[in-house]
This record gives sequence, C-alpha cells and structure tokens, in this order.
Amino acid sequence: MAAALSALPLAFAAAPSAHAADPTTMTSGFYVDPDSSPKRWVAANPADGRASAINASIANTPMARWFGSWSGSIGAATGAYVGAADYRDKLPVLVAYNIYNRDSCGGHSSGGASSPSAYATWIAQFAGGIANRPAVVVLEPDSIADYGCLTQAQVDEREGMITGALAEFHRQAPNTWVYLDAGNAHWIDAATMARRLHEAGLRQAHGFSLNVSNYFTTAENTAYGNAVNGELSARFGYTKPFVVDTSRNGNGSNGQWCNPSGRRIGTPTRTGGGAEMLLWIKTPGESDGNCGAGAGSTAGQYLPEVAYKMIYGY
Repeated sequence: MAAALSALPLAFAAAPSAHAADPTTMTSGFYVDPDSSPKRWVAANPADGRASAINASIANTPMARWFGSWSGSIGAATGAYVGAADYRDKLPVLVAYNIYNRDSCGGHSSGGASSPSAYATWIAQFAGGIANRPAVVVLEPDSIADYGCLTQAQVDEREGMITGALAEFHRQAPNTWVYLDAGNAHWIDAATMARRLHEAGLRQAHGFSLNVSNYFTTAENTAYGNAVNGELSARFGYTKPFVVDTSRNGNGSNGQWCNPSGRRIGTPTRTGGGAEMLLWIKTPGESDGNCGAGAGSTAGQYLPEVAYKMIYGY
C-alpha cells in the first residue's frame, strides 16, 4: 500500500510522530476482519435475500475492530487480532473503547473500566498485545469531546488517563499509529478541540480521528480537521495528520446521530481523500443504541435491515 498522504496546507509544519515507523509501508493493505458482525451475519444467513448485498458492499470492506470490557483478556485479544493481520501482511485498525466513565454524558454507550487505575492496567495490556507489529489505533472515541457533564476534576482525570495511554503505546508499540479522537465537525469548536487535544497529550500521538460513528461528510470533517490544525499551529506550534470515519457518511448527516434513517455507506477504507486516511471505524449496521431506526436494540447490536438500507441510502 502506498504511504499515507497528508492533505494539510503547506503552511502547516506537522510535528514529528511519536513513532518513527510508518505501519502503512510495512503492510500490503488494510486488514478485513474475518469475524466482524457483518461477516458473521452473512455466514449464518446465506439464504437471506439481503446477504449477497451485505457481503459484497460491507462485509469484505476493511474496518476497525472495537475492544472493550467484552474482549476478555485484552492483551491476548489485541495480540491475536494483530497477529492474524500480520500473518497476512495486512494493516489492522483497532479501537480502544474502555475509558473510565465512558460516554458519561451521552449515555447510550456508558460503561468502561471500573477506575482510572483499572484503565491504566487495561490500556497497558492493550498496547503490549500489539507489541512491535504494525497497527492503527483509534483511542477512546468521544472521550475528549464528551466533557459537557464533567467537573474540572473529572476532566483532569480523563486527560491523565489519555496521556498515560499514549505513553504506553509509545513505550510498547513502536509501529502503531495512534489517533486521539476529536469528535466530529459539528460538536466542539476547533479552538476548544485543539486545546483539549493538546492538553490530553496530542504531541505524543500520531494524529487525531474525526467523525467516528457519525455521519458528517468527508468534506465537512476535512474542513474541521484543517481548522483544528490551524488552531494547533497558531497556539502550540505544531499540527497533526487526521483520519475520517467514512463508514456511514455517504449521504451526510440529517442532524441526528443515533440510528438515523436514510444514511448511506461512504468511501471504503483507503489513504488520501483530504485526510491522511479514510477509515471505516464504525461497522455499518451496528446500532448506536435504543433509538431511531434501531429502536429496541442495544449499542453495538448488528441490524441487517439497517445495514441493507445503508447500502442503497434509504
């Protein structure tokens, strides 16, 4: 796979990555998870009239695997996943989603580690499982954008957990690019987000991620990412590459974030596109929670009808 290309304006001078190695040049393309929700559903329902379309348009597209409390022994889980990708000379994308007080303001995906110290242990084992194999990690979606209901002490606590996590990847996973999540283009203003990213240790990350599990267009997120970098450059003297989750942004957003109808899958995972990489981070068809087109479901539950409609945009 060609090296990832940054689309930052030439006036911006990107800060060196915390890791010297480029995992995209160490592999021959992105990894397709053989045990993803759509893969499992297609295998279990071959006679379903929706199976062919879901298999062709979703199940065989590289996408991230999410890791949390459900993953069991986390070092073994990340080690097995990254090891399987490495065996095939492919680049895996992983999401770490287990921070203490996770989604404490939004509520649909609440949970996470039982304490900051438990999270420190968990994320250290997560990074240790990857070790020196090439990988991409999206670190704790929404954790920096989701400050609205937190006290300053809780914000400080969260920033400490994220900074500690970045230190573990730096120490244990030298061939991993870590992207610190920065919400989406319509959540937090660019200046505030730049400050939050910096205070959470962005200098130690490879970059930041945008639009995870959301629907805003790639163009909107690229403009926002460049605005965040403008603030980083002006206030802190550096910029960082960013990636955009395009898994469900083919029709853009209708203003709703929780299982809205009429959305569409977006550009498959690849490099470029106005960002360093366009990634499928959220799996199309996995519920956002008990809401919208997923009424009666739980966050993460696979909904084949939602997936099928997302292929065609209705």
